Amino acid sequence: MIWRTRIAAALFVLAGAAAPPVSAQVIKLGTIAPDGSPWLDAIRGMAEEWKAATGGTIEFRIYPGGVVGDDPDMVRKMRIGQLQAAALSNTGLYDIAHEMQALQMPMMITSYEELDYVRDRMAPKLEAILEARGFKVLNWGDAGWIHFFSQQPLLRPADLKPMKLWVWAGYPAYVEAWKDAGYHPVELASTDILTGLQAGLINAFPAPPLLALANQWFGAAKQMCDVKWAPAIGATIITTKAWQAIDPSVREKLLDASRAAGLRLRAEVRKLDDEAIGAMVKRGLVVNHIPPEGVAEFERVAIDYAYPKLIGHVVPAGIVAEVQKLRDEFRARAPGSASP
Repeated sequence: MIWRTRIAAALFVLAGAAAPPVSAQVIKLGTIAPDGSPWLDAIRGMAEEWKAATGGTIEFRIYPGGVVGDDPDMVRKMRIGQLQAAALSNTGLYDIAHEMQALQMPMMITSYEELDYVRDRMAPKLEAILEARGFKVLNWGDAGWIHFFSQQPLLRPADLKPMKLWVWAGYPAYVEAWKDAGYHPVELASTDILTGLQAGLINAFPAPPLLALANQWFGAAKQMCDVKWAPAIGATIITTKAWQAIDPSVREKLLDASRAAGLRLRAEVRKLDDEAIGAMVKRGLVVNHIPPEGVAEFERVAIDYAYPKLIGHVVPAGIVAEVQKLRDEFRARAPGSASP
């Protein structure tokens, strides 16, 4: 695995050094999505549509599986021109603009219907914020619901306290929030989760089932808590410099193709999320079903410990209030939607 990653990274460097055809605009896109995943299939399909729509004058070079780094690495490489695009999780989007965290506050949004209602209305504002930072949103994506996976049963938040919980490296506010609540966060890159589990550096991690299956993380942590901690959202973005280099006459067509790909992926991921859990159960995963009083305990952890550390410090309070207002507006129109 190590030599494959090194070879892929070397090819990435060599690809940057090779001169593309004069008539082609090469867009190098990174993603942590592994081969065989629905996200990578969607990206490749979008790339083919762009190539067809531009008569081959735009060519994507796609680097999957984190071979060019995880989300923070890819954001940095886009800023210095080594990449022109990336399919990012919310962590990568947060690196560009902290406002993105508002859509992924723990235990705030509890259904896809709520998520769609809120995100569709927040998207223009969030896209404008990202564009002001130098990035154009091609489409929004989902990765399912974030659950806690662990090596020991996890039925209450207290069960998580003795465990070494993976958190994304480089985000001290999240580390502090977990520590203040009495937990033991361990910072690692997302690309190190499997080796971290195998080496005993961590024994629990939050992730959507599809990613836990696609990366085989669940094989080293076969307990899953069925509480929906937060929706796992993301987006495919391109630098505004690369976007503006595209012929203006085809930009709208490319954007339409990208957003259609995002909507197709959204529907597929939502169907596959439950299927991924079923596939892991067949391979030994144990799903711990949490009763309502247990869910309420997780909500208290989010509200009492995570929110004070995040709101007004990590993410602007005003934009969190907008998300909460839209969520409440939806719930008022559709009673019962708040059930996890």
